[in-house]
Amino acid sequence: MPIMRRLLALLLPLWLACCLFSGAASAFDGSSIAVHALPAEARTTLRLIDAGGPFPYDRDGIVFGNYEKRLPLQKRGYYREYTVKTPGLSHRGPRRIVAGEGGDRYYTPDHYNRFYRISE
Repeated sequence: MPIMRRLLALLLPLWLACCLFSGAASAFDGSSIAVHALPAEARTTLRLIDAGGPFPYDRDGIVFGNYEKRLPLQKRGYYREYTVKTPGLSHRGPRRIVAGEGGDRYYTPDHYNRFYRISE
């Protein structure tokens, strides 16, 4: 039994550190995706953003807070989020485009876990 306690005492802090910092590896790391490589629905969303709407979801265009600091830090209100439809789902789904005031745009296929800068 003492061996199990020692092993647990050694592994528990390591496990906790992995849990706490696992999101850091998912943050924006400079990866990019070309517009033509995006799903067709994401390209449609980009066209809607460029046209100023109309958007299919009420929450499209709301401020994206970047609370987890996964995108480059900017002032509050700099980023706006838009839904990318997911075929087969009756709800908004996990895919989004986050657009910055400066023209920078990011695609997330998994509800803000990973971000890819959209390049032309």
